[in-house]
Amino acid sequence: MAAAGKTRRVRRANERERDHPELEADDETFERAASFVRAAGDVSRLKVLARLASGAWSVGELADVAGVGMSTVSQQLRLLRAERLVKRHREGKQMFYRLADSHIRRLVRAALEHASHADDRPRL
Repeated sequence: MAAAGKTRRVRRANERERDHPELEADDETFERAASFVRAAGDVSRLKVLARLASGAWSVGELADVAGVGMSTVSQQLRLLRAERLVKRHREGKQMFYRLADSHIRRLVRAALEHASHADDRPRL
């Protein structure tokens, strides 16, 4: 009799309406998404991405604002570029970086907005 009760509970849970469709993707897409999250998961790299959301910056400008060396910023940008989160272009002797596309801008903005409201949520 107990088994029948469990079956009914599971069936009801599966029959519940969902507010949003389930996100579907293949394993390769999940791997690329996880790679993005790892790359953006470092505070200093997330700050770089947030700055690039306003437009193109040179390595020197990013280093000045962050108060770190250009080699540090270059290493961060190299990783972000390898993950296809940023693109670069040269103007004379300077290299400028920008976000790869508007998806990245929306993801960075959503992450920061979510974090800014973290204290508003009840703790579990």
